[in-house]
Amino acid sequence: MRTVRLRVSLRGVVPAVVRVIDVPAASTLDELHDVLEVTFGWTDSHPHRFRTDTASYAPDTEWADDDPDVLLADLPPRFGYVYDGADSGDGYEHDVEVLGRGARAPGCVGGEGASPREQSGGPYGYGELLNALTSSSHPRNAADQAIRERVGDHLLPFDRQATTIRVRNMVGAVPDSVRLLLGILAGGIRLTLAGRLPRVVVREMLVQRPDWSPKGRPASVEEHLPSLAALHDILEDAGLVELRGKVLRPSEAAGDELEVVRRLRAWFAPGEFDTAVAERAVAVVVVHGRMQVADVAGVVLPMLGWGWQRGSQPVTVRDVEFELGRMAHHLVALDLVVGGWRVWSPGTAARSLLPFATRLAERV
Repeated sequence: MRTVRLRVSLRGVVPAVVRVIDVPAASTLDELHDVLEVTFGWTDSHPHRFRTDTASYAPDTEWADDDPDVLLADLPPRFGYVYDGADSGDGYEHDVEVLGRGARAPGCVGGEGASPREQSGGPYGYGELLNALTSSSHPRNAADQAIRERVGDHLLPFDRQATTIRVRNMVGAVPDSVRLLLGILAGGIRLTLAGRLPRVVVREMLVQRPDWSPKGRPASVEEHLPSLAALHDILEDAGLVELRGKVLRPSEAAGDELEVVRRLRAWFAPGEFDTAVAERAVAVVVVHGRMQVADVAGVVLPMLGWGWQRGSQPVTVRDVEFELGRMAHHLVALDLVVGGWRVWSPGTAARSLLPFATRLAERV
């Protein structure tokens, strides 16, 4: 993945807060926004925009002057990124400078300064908090100690390695299961008369993923491995495989890792109930580890917020559990979770495929 190196600093913050990060050169502004959020510890709870000397780009039409569907490469070597209403003094403006080509993988290569957390009052308010921390570095009483603890809640110390992990998780990686099946299909595989994967593919996948067999039995047809059937369908829907005649092979898009991640993420339709449930369920399992699916549903329900209905009635825990059961094979197929109908553990892609789940897991 070709990357570009950015130097990003918070304007007006003393002492300086700077991060030097490598991001995909082909990033969209939406993708760059996600990376900047986790780089500085923002929670994506407020408006944001990119701006140059001549234009402003944002998903919020009240802020944007132009179409936000542009690429990082379309911006000049220096531009700004505004988060949380910096114009009102309660947010932060970032100065971004393109330094040139980055390393072979995204990540953080340098930086300095603890990053302010949300609701710290902008550069001025943050400076006041730092002054309070300095004056209370040796607390003399309970009041001084309370000030120090409050200020500490608004600091995110710089950790280059941890920042690299957050950046890479947000950029995303192709799930191992997807990489495995695309590799098997690389030379082209002739489908069965029913249009399903042949026995040789099913058995190879079973060797690599024995836990995909519901009862641990041998498998010879695709339907014996429901997660394989789900993965096949996902790759077709996402345009990552193509059928010519009866021969299935990876599409041209499958050769671009960033594009594979984009298409898999887009498979989860934004704003839909199943997507909202999946994102929150994956984050819950990441945070809590091995859980009963029924318990996952109980945690997810209040996280969904108001407004979701099944028919004319508000959704219930049972509705969420049903949705998780319906999506189980798809989540397993994409390495988001590991397990069956009743118990889940986080999969290898749990932190790196769904941006909302990635961000939510970091916040908990």
